[in-house]
Amino acid sequence: MVLGTEFENLHQILRNAYDEMMPLCADMADVARVIAGIGALFYISLKVWQALARAEPVDVYPLLRPFALGLCIMFFPLVLQAINGILSPVVVGTSTILEKQTFSVAEYRAQKDKLEYEAMVRDPETAYIVSNEVFDKELEDLGWSPKDLLTMAGMYMEREMYKFRKSVRDGIQAILEFLFQAAALVIDTIRTFFLVVLAVLGPIVFALATFDGLQASLTNWFTKYISIYLWLPVCDLFSALLSRIQVLMIKQDIAALEDPTFIPDASSGVYIIFMLIGIMGYFLVPTVADWIVKSGGAGTYQKHLNDNVNKGAALAGSITGKTLK
Repeated sequence: MVLGTEFENLHQILRNAYDEMMPLCADMADVARVIAGIGALFYISLKVWQALARAEPVDVYPLLRPFALGLCIMFFPLVLQAINGILSPVVVGTSTILEKQTFSVAEYRAQKDKLEYEAMVRDPETAYIVSNEVFDKELEDLGWSPKDLLTMAGMYMEREMYKFRKSVRDGIQAILEFLFQAAALVIDTIRTFFLVVLAVLGPIVFALATFDGLQASLTNWFTKYISIYLWLPVCDLFSALLSRIQVLMIKQDIAALEDPTFIPDASSGVYIIFMLIGIMGYFLVPTVADWIVKSGGAGTYQKHLNDNVNKGAALAGSITGKTLK
């Protein structure tokens, strides 16, 4: 529990670091405004020249695009807050799911440990191993004959072997839990770094999008920012799934321990296997988040949208031509 608290504090430090870096966006906005002004000049000049060269009326609506991008650059912190405000409920929701599952694991694990202790105390052959009272009572019942001394030595040896096996098991679990939490911290650190880079350089991306031919950079920025922002919710869902699996495993052990004839087994191989799966699974989080938001999807949507607009324009032109005839 203390280890989890320490890692939670580190995650909070990363969130605070992200908030502390956000004012740097305003510094980059000054440079971005200059770039956007040059891009808008070239973009508007090109569109007007193309319309005049084809002897067509100038379409005003596409020319408003650089001005809209300029407003976004001027108020980029508000744009970033709007994006984070839309995505933050997802983070809060998955974090709540994880907290509930983690609490359930701790509750059921305490219940399992209690039942395991009671089951070993109930068995005369293992009671002296876990209970000091039973151990002292059996020593008092033994004499000082060579046979009793051998029995006494065997009891001490079995008791120490049980403590050793339990210490090794708990040590392995503690190491794996530490690595599990460390893997989550690594993902969160990389996520925070990427988000800070995207946020600080965001005004530059908006400015470059004013140039004709670089419009896709804006779509790519949005998809990358959203995809990386979703790393944390995906991590929380993955951790919640592993916690739920642990709860089901512990429930199964509790049901077995409630049987008076059941003799508990100190092994925890399945738990160790799932911890290893969790450590490796954390590094697949970026891939899973990329499944949710992909640049290709936005590009395909834009292509379909343009096709529909062109079809509508052609249909409107044909109807107008027939009407004039």
